[in-house]
Amino acid sequence: MIELGLKFTLAYLLGSVLGSLLIGRLHGVDLRTVGSGNPGGTNALRTQGKWFALGVMLIDVGKGILAVLWLPGLVLPGVPLDPALDPQALGHALALAVVLGHVFPVWHGFKGGKGGATAAGVLLALAPALAVVVLGTWLLVIGWTGYVGLATMVAAAGAAVCVGLTRLPEAQPLFVLACLVAVLLVYTHRGNIKRMREGRENRMGRFLRRH
Repeated sequence: MIELGLKFTLAYLLGSVLGSLLIGRLHGVDLRTVGSGNPGGTNALRTQGKWFALGVMLIDVGKGILAVLWLPGLVLPGVPLDPALDPQALGHALALAVVLGHVFPVWHGFKGGKGGATAAGVLLALAPALAVVVLGTWLLVIGWTGYVGLATMVAAAGAAVCVGLTRLPEAQPLFVLACLVAVLLVYTHRGNIKRMREGRENRMGRFLRRH
């Protein structure tokens, strides 16, 4: 339990390092004060351009991958590896922790991004084949509607459905994780849902045509 608690905390702290605010500090800009005010990749693209946004995405996706592929096997000084701790269960717990850290970062008053990029990194590490399907779904929804937030929610829900239909009962931990992340992403996009209902949500297609 000590190993699980410490590594869960480390994954959460890793998730709390927001790519947009890290790169923004180097450029002298705080993404929380421009555009939509959200410290995520979409706002970075709309307000700072594609290279800034690319750096944000690399950090936010990368920390999801690191949490799943590096942290589970990390040997902590003075903390013996717990033989009763299932490595797969540990990986899934750390996957959830890093996404929670991104959404509720301790370094930034628990007000972070929406979690889509970090969740994508987690999925790439845990189930690369499924990640390809989810990415395809995300691109299709954006191409059809222009709404990045809607695409993220549909892709996350689609991941849970796909695991549920094709990988149960063997992949039950992945199914639980996918469901929890999908619910979390719908929660973080509740503002997008409200704006879409009111017809005020920005479409990515319009932005790209202007640039």
